[in-house]
Amino acid sequence: MKVLVTGGTGLIGRALIKQLKTTHQIYVLTRSPEKAFKLLGHDIEAFKTLPHAKHFTYDVIINLAGEPIADKRWSSQQKNKICQSRWQITQDLVDRVKECEYKPKVIISGSAIGFYGRQAPTTEITENNFQVHDEFTHQVCLKWENIVKECEEQARVCRIRTGIVLAKKGGALSKMKPAFLCGLGGPIASGEQMMSWIHIDDAVAAIQYLMYNKACSGAYNLTAPQPVSNKEFSKQLGQVLNRPTFFTMPESLLKILLGEMSELLTTGQAVIPQRLEEHGFTFHFPNLKMALKSCIGKHLE
Repeated sequence: MKVLVTGGTGLIGRALIKQLKTTHQIYVLTRSPEKAFKLLGHDIEAFKTLPHAKHFTYDVIINLAGEPIADKRWSSQQKNKICQSRWQITQDLVDRVKECEYKPKVIISGSAIGFYGRQAPTTEITENNFQVHDEFTHQVCLKWENIVKECEEQARVCRIRTGIVLAKKGGALSKMKPAFLCGLGGPIASGEQMMSWIHIDDAVAAIQYLMYNKACSGAYNLTAPQPVSNKEFSKQLGQVLNRPTFFTMPESLLKILLGEMSELLTTGQAVIPQRLEEHGFTFHFPNLKMALKSCIGKHLE
């Protein structure tokens, strides 16, 4: 099949394309084809603009593009960049799908667990949870999802709400490990906020599962079935790295350093992949201990 991927040079995109290109023809929409070829190999096609509607003949569209949400302080300019990098490319894809004669079999479009906004630690969040907290992350994801829903009469559409992705290289762990390795790691603020995570291998497997299973459509939480508190996450990461976790990062300091973006770290939600499990998807890394051992390559004491 012909598979069009946006965000192909990102963490999930790279891992996904590595698997898909062994059996499918991969096309990558990217701002830098040179970077795409370097990261993904020359056995793909990469281009900067979408083909004309008459040449738009893809069987699968996987839309993962978007400015990283936690890389820079949320200035008004950065917020706009975060929004437009998701909304505009998704709208462009939707418009092209509506115009083209050859309709894709499935569209898998990115979103995030930020869709739900902050939630109480005791509340388990499934795809059927509509009591969202209306804040920036929710607003970004809501419009992002609403845009791709315009295609639901044109193709099967799956919206993936991804949690914190754990991988050997890149992602959240690469940002957390330096402090922990120096013995400066520990809980953030109260540590009670929930962290909903997923191992990169399970994220890739889940996307492929949705791609091939015609019964799947709508919203899916891409998170492991066992979210943990920030305090527990810090404890287990410290054990894996054989480092103490005595330090606590005060919320007040984070607000000074990061501004509004600090809310990504001081709030959270316990997101459950209910629909994936109902469809029969099996997680290879259902709990944090297994995931951290896989990513870091050390064993808990």
